[in-house]
Amino acid sequence: MTREELLSRISINPNICFGKPCIRGHRIWVSLILDLLASGMKTHEILEQYPGLEEADILACIAYGAEMARERYIEIPMETQS
Repeated sequence: MTREELLSRISINPNICFGKPCIRGHRIWVSLILDLLASGMKTHEILEQYPGLEEADILACIAYGAEMARERYIEIPMETQS
């Protein structure tokens, strides 16, 4: 999966989760997944705890964190509520 494909799994919507980056289609913050990984939780454990997620969602969170660490602006279109 390319970086762009991974990042497309991340959503930022000012009306959802206070505009924090989330996994698209979920109200799960990217920062939560990164915190869980940083605390030593394994991917399969996260997937068991959040059964609606896929491994690619976790990889997307890591990719998003990597982009943020580069101190670059990431273009992720803001969603509008319909």
